[in-house]
Amino acid sequence: EPMAARLAPDHVQSMHESLHHFVAESPWSDADMLRQVRNYVLPAMRKIGPVTAWVVDETSFVRKGTHSVGVARQYCGRLGKKENCPVAVSLSVATASGSLPIDWRLYLTEEWAKDAERRTRTHVPEEVQFRTRPQIALAQIQQAVEDKVPTGVVLADEVYGSNREFREGVADLKLDYSLAVKSTTTVGALEHQPLPPKPWTGKGRQAKRMRRDQTHQPISVEQLARSLPESAWREVSWREGGKETLRSRFSALRVRPAYGDDRKAGLQPEQWLPIEWPGAADEPSGYWLASLPVKTSLKRLVGIGKHRWVIERDYEELKSELGLAHYEGRSWRGFHHHATLCTAAYGFLIAERSRFSPSAHIGHLGLRAPGIPPHFRPRGAKDSRPAA
Repeated sequence: EPMAARLAPDHVQSMHESLHHFVAESPWSDADMLRQVRNYVLPAMRKIGPVTAWVVDETSFVRKGTHSVGVARQYCGRLGKKENCPVAVSLSVATASGSLPIDWRLYLTEEWAKDAERRTRTHVPEEVQFRTRPQIALAQIQQAVEDKVPTGVVLADEVYGSNREFREGVADLKLDYSLAVKSTTTVGALEHQPLPPKPWTGKGRQAKRMRRDQTHQPISVEQLARSLPESAWREVSWREGGKETLRSRFSALRVRPAYGDDRKAGLQPEQWLPIEWPGAADEPSGYWLASLPVKTSLKRLVGIGKHRWVIERDYEELKSELGLAHYEGRSWRGFHHHATLCTAAYGFLIAERSRFSPSAHIGHLGLRAPGIPPHFRPRGAKDSRPAA
């Protein structure tokens, strides 16, 4: 309503209905709109610096009731616990200084996806079936590759990085990745590497499966971190924080993911395992699997792995300044239209900022919006009147 009041002070109700229809029901394509936003914004971003990463992330919005599309009791990152909320998976393109979401997809739990009544009520398309969050993210990455979006290292948290199929899918697309993994992830490292297949005796089929014995067994990344000597750790800084330079203690070594190496022919590809263990902490705080070149420095490995911070900052602005968390509708189309329009507004701000020095911030660009008419009162206010 405040937007309608700004746009049409003398016809608030009709403008409000038009805006609501445009967001909730109008059949325009989210994919086409996001493509136009991307084509407009990315050139401006790349004037400041090249694309460095594709960032997979998810965001949630606390909701009451069960009627809004996708709402279920699931983990809410904003609260750090399970809550009644929908979860949306996003793919963003990032440079060293900022990021732009280029795809959104609401996650439906398996229960939600099989509930015909709720699907009908919220207008979920028939072609939308249950997919896990890593499957949704991989489909978004595949589409970005097809669209020839400038590539970067794929970054994601442990929900995605600990999923074997997701890692393999990204690798199959010839993309590098640096993915957070759980402390229980097993690898073959140092003397724990699997043994080669049994030598061929000249009779029968030649053995192809890797072998394990009592010594050559997979080890969890946490066990591996605890086994490293003090000399394996170095203090590394990765960026300037709000008050001081961010730094911590890291180590990195070459490992091979251990799944299935005793059932398949050949070893899994070797990759980096960066580990973070702050000096005063009782245990490591982070692990990544990174398919980056052998000669990649520790500082570079840390910088890439930590670059996911940019999406957290940008998500906060999308939610608090541009209304991403304010959607109050219930339909599938309405949610995706809302996320797309928030992204378009955010993309415009990014493009405008690129015209100024890096020290310029929102609120100092000289952008102006019409004020709300003084006689306007939102519905439900004590002194509100019927809108014109």
